[in-house]
Amino acid sequence: MGAAGAQTVPTSERLAALRKLMTEKAVDAYIVPSEDQHSSEYPAQCDERRAFITGFNGSAGTAIVTKDKAYLFTDGRYFLQAEQQLDQNWTLMRQGMTNVPTWQEFTKKLPKTDRVGIDPELITASDLKSFPDTNFSYTDANLVDTIWGADRPPRPKNTVFPLDQKYAGVSPADKLSKVREELKKKDASAMVVTMLDEVAWLFNLRGSDIDFNPVFFAYAVVKSDAATLFIDSAQLDEHVKVHLGSHVEVKPYVEFRDYLKSMAASLKAAQKVLITDKASVAVAEAIGQDNLIVSRSPVADLKSIKNETEIAGFRASHIRDGAALARYFAWLQEQLEAGAEITESGGADVLEKFRSELDLYKGLSFTTISSTGPNGAIIHYSPDPKDCAVIKKDQIYLCDSGAQFLDGTTDVTRTWHFGTPTAEEKRAFTRVLQGHIAIDTAIFPNGTTGGDTWARKYLWQDGLDYRHGTGHGVGHFLNVHEGPHGIGTRIAYNSTALKPGMTVSNEPGFYADGRFGIRIENVVIVREVQTLHNFGDKGFLGFENVTMSPIHKKLVDTSLLSVQEREWLDTYHAEVWQKVSPLLQNDPRALAWLERECAPLGI
Repeated sequence: MGAAGAQTVPTSERLAALRKLMTEKAVDAYIVPSEDQHSSEYPAQCDERRAFITGFNGSAGTAIVTKDKAYLFTDGRYFLQAEQQLDQNWTLMRQGMTNVPTWQEFTKKLPKTDRVGIDPELITASDLKSFPDTNFSYTDANLVDTIWGADRPPRPKNTVFPLDQKYAGVSPADKLSKVREELKKKDASAMVVTMLDEVAWLFNLRGSDIDFNPVFFAYAVVKSDAATLFIDSAQLDEHVKVHLGSHVEVKPYVEFRDYLKSMAASLKAAQKVLITDKASVAVAEAIGQDNLIVSRSPVADLKSIKNETEIAGFRASHIRDGAALARYFAWLQEQLEAGAEITESGGADVLEKFRSELDLYKGLSFTTISSTGPNGAIIHYSPDPKDCAVIKKDQIYLCDSGAQFLDGTTDVTRTWHFGTPTAEEKRAFTRVLQGHIAIDTAIFPNGTTGGDTWARKYLWQDGLDYRHGTGHGVGHFLNVHEGPHGIGTRIAYNSTALKPGMTVSNEPGFYADGRFGIRIENVVIVREVQTLHNFGDKGFLGFENVTMSPIHKKLVDTSLLSVQEREWLDTYHAEVWQKVSPLLQNDPRALAWLERECAPLGI
């Protein structure tokens, strides 16, 4: 996180300044959402408004400030983190707990006479429809930005570069053609592309405006006979201009809103413009409500299904990534057994170094979660380099990490114990492993959505559970969290069928607050499978595992495993050894470690 999220606690002066500004604007409540609707899960530092005003820098959460109260709404992934980062000025609203409203429900219950302020660029047009009786007041300038003033970091304008078709697999011209086919189906004359990863995917371009996500600030409009990219010209060099060619017009980023208004004015009778369900109110109002079709993004749907080149890249990048992980875990175990003091942050730095030496490496895909003991129970924990724990040999160590490569994006979690685990820790780990195996081996008909009961079944048998989804989509050298599909209870996940070519994580876990955390995460690809029968001619699907890193056998209570589960673990480890060991021939320590960790369970 950047400067906005770096503060330990928010100051009462910031809240006082915001309330003073609210009074001047005649606003009774002010909403500060998680992020810019144009941005991504990791916002640029200039968009970290909620972190600036609250001190909480988790990736999900909405702040609401009233005349005399301040609330932070977030979900179970961030309860412990929010408790640590919020000060006494804030009330933590634990969404998902009994009798705790969501921020939307809370807003709807505000007095009808209250004027609720919000930046129109920070609420979606589709979300707005769920507030028919709320008296929203759109502020000309974002009130948090006004308080932030000259200290607010500038919007990044880093150089953009083309992604070669040997990695992307499909040309921008072919992608635009597919988008136009979708627009024709929806009777739309144009589409506005607002999400940064969708713009990057559509034009086979990548950037570095946002940490961890290889995207850049831009918008796009696709018509039946034209495509326009809105981006700051300083971000484009001759290579990009040649790459885009004559079939993509480039206009300044700042002209986007005026272009929408002009396009709306020139629409003929019955012509409609498609905006996605993630587009902001500001975009919708620039075009005009009568001119809109609001739909899930066809670009997101197309992007979610990886072509064979992208799938090959996922396989290759995860094997290389597995070599870096083996080098790190072998080094860490040796250091701890020798009595060295390795901090959580120091360990993460070593892992990043090993990854940086891999072919096609372009950076991390998110902040490494390197957590020992009780910190592992903080689901999205991030160690502070200036003040973090020393990794303890006698505690569970959870490491969730990933990297960006030109040919793929990785995201893997492994849980280790370098001493002697307790019976409780082994049983919990094994229940998580059984859920992981259940998802990995699942076979299901076409049309099935991403429910996750299988992943929780074994934990539930012991009265345990976890407060996060089981899987999220993964981008191809793009955002590590990608929609619209996933595995979990979210409405989007359960309204989106899994399709061949989709990539998704498989990551059940368990977290004992204040003591330890467990998670096992692999990335899998949805693939067609052959079954003995084909009921209803639907066709059946399953998963192909691409993550190549051992699962810690020391934490497995083998008495809980079925014969089939033992066979799965041995088969998986044999595959990891076969694919990763050739890359470790120059590192005897890592090779010996990998051989030991991939050995069969035995009797």
